[in-house]
Amino acid sequence: MMTRYGAPETAHVPVFRDTISRLLAPALDRDGAIAVDATLGAGGHTEAFLESHPGLRVFGVDRDPDALELAGERLARFGDRFTPIHAVYDEIVDALAEHDVDAIDGLLFDLGVSSMQLDVAERGFAYSKDAPLDMRMDQTTGATAEDVVNDYGERDLARILRVYGEERFASRIAKAIVTRRARQRITSSADLAELVRDAVPAAARRRGGNPAKRSFQALRIEVNAELDVLRRALPSALDILAPGGRVAVLSYHSLEDRIVKRELTDRATSSAPPGLPMDIPGTAPTMRLLTKGAQAPSEAEIAANPRAASAKLRAAEAIGEHDDNQGRDS
Repeated sequence: MMTRYGAPETAHVPVFRDTISRLLAPALDRDGAIAVDATLGAGGHTEAFLESHPGLRVFGVDRDPDALELAGERLARFGDRFTPIHAVYDEIVDALAEHDVDAIDGLLFDLGVSSMQLDVAERGFAYSKDAPLDMRMDQTTGATAEDVVNDYGERDLARILRVYGEERFASRIAKAIVTRRARQRITSSADLAELVRDAVPAAARRRGGNPAKRSFQALRIEVNAELDVLRRALPSALDILAPGGRVAVLSYHSLEDRIVKRELTDRATSSAPPGLPMDIPGTAPTMRLLTKGAQAPSEAEIAANPRAASAKLRAAEAIGEHDDNQGRDS
């Protein structure tokens, strides 16, 4: 059986697969260990985990039914060691509770849009392909990018483009959208990409790649409420990470990475007043950072997978209140 994404064997190699597998391995090697792949996609990371750790069980979460179907085919050989869950990843805790799971050993977030979604033209994510303006990761629910482009006010459009897309010309683009839609509803990704290009000054078009890239990113984030979901999902999932459990997070732009950095750094820092000789009970760090800042992909990985170029990896380990091993891994 094939989904519209294609056969499982054609799935791309996931970003940072080997590095993430190495970072999470000490937690996944436990007898009866449980991991959550919060953004399952095609299941490449989960496949690597299950192959390397025979005693591991993985719950794979994705809001995209097509991704779940593809991953289910790819991972069928692991039987009941893999459990797919159709949900947005801020629903992880409740979803796991339905399976009588209240603590986990491994956790992965691979944020942003998946390569599969970008590659399927009719999903409307890619500015280089003409398609209906959809951009929903779960096409069974919610407003589309077409709704946002045609129904939001000019000020709201400018704010979304400026904040989520970090677009310098957000006001110009928003004004152009409102002017165009007054004549005719904007329904095509190609039409929107051309409109954005025309709204950007000629000098700016000659550098930085396709001028529609930032606007399409902003609309995708708005349509899927990606940053709000991440702000809710990360702390709740980290709260059920067992001592010694490990988390890895892959982000692809600064807004995501900022949220991840703040959450992990706060948990790896004592909340006691400075200057005390020891931590007050309840104020000691609850996590130990495993990466020094955000780790970037190697040149070899970028060459093998160009979409890895903007990836940033952060990882951490949950520690007990009295764990003295709070240094960094090399």
